[in-house]
Amino acid sequence: MWGFFCEILFICRQSCAIVATIDSTQRRKMTLSNLMRGSLAALMMITLAACGSTKKQTPVAQPQMQQQQYVQPQPQMTPQGYYPQQTQVQAQTTDLYRLGSGDEIRLTVFGEESMTGNYKVDGAGMISLPLVGNVQAGNLTVAELQMRIAQHLSQGFLLNPRVSVQVMNYRPFFILGEVNRPNQYPYVEGMKVINAVAVAGGYTYRANERSMTIVRGNDPTRSKQPADPTTIVMPGDTIEIQERFF
Repeated sequence: MWGFFCEILFICRQSCAIVATIDSTQRRKMTLSNLMRGSLAALMMITLAACGSTKKQTPVAQPQMQQQQYVQPQPQMTPQGYYPQQTQVQAQTTDLYRLGSGDEIRLTVFGEESMTGNYKVDGAGMISLPLVGNVQAGNLTVAELQMRIAQHLSQGFLLNPRVSVQVMNYRPFFILGEVNRPNQYPYVEGMKVINAVAVAGGYTYRANERSMTIVRGNDPTRSKQPADPTTIVMPGDTIEIQERFF
């Protein structure tokens, strides 16, 4: 504000100096109103210049980018609730596997607590059930065993029996030949030959990693079949790693 009045005072002084230099004839013609009009015009110019210099600029709003929200995929839903998806190897083991001696199953008979429990397949391929007695389980799939037990129960024991069978523990597999710890080991669903070799401590220095055979546990002929590290292992199988000669 003080600078503004200083500028007005400076203009007035300049106007007085100009008036003093004008000759006496022209000085008499100049009236006080003319002098005031000049001062007011100068004052308006200074005011407009001051307003223009102090005008605030309105900031331009920058567009904001919307962040995409990550949506976690949800598991599949069944009428019984959520369940993890089975791998292709695990599904093949569950659907195609045929029970044998040493397998342990979980039998559930809905509405009959006395018959619900764990049962082990004996050396003859049989399981012993209350009321029914011995039932052939060897060389049957889980689905086939469910149907067989339901048929036995419907013959004078239960009306429209509902049966569920689940494998709790599989019989072991065997691995022989050029591995560090040849032996029998517990079976795990989805196992391949390379997994079995790892469980047995890996190959020996004499092992031929490209030559191996497998005997299927359910094969009555016990014939050797060629195998490779990606061959699927089933419960009761016998794997043999061959020796290299050079």
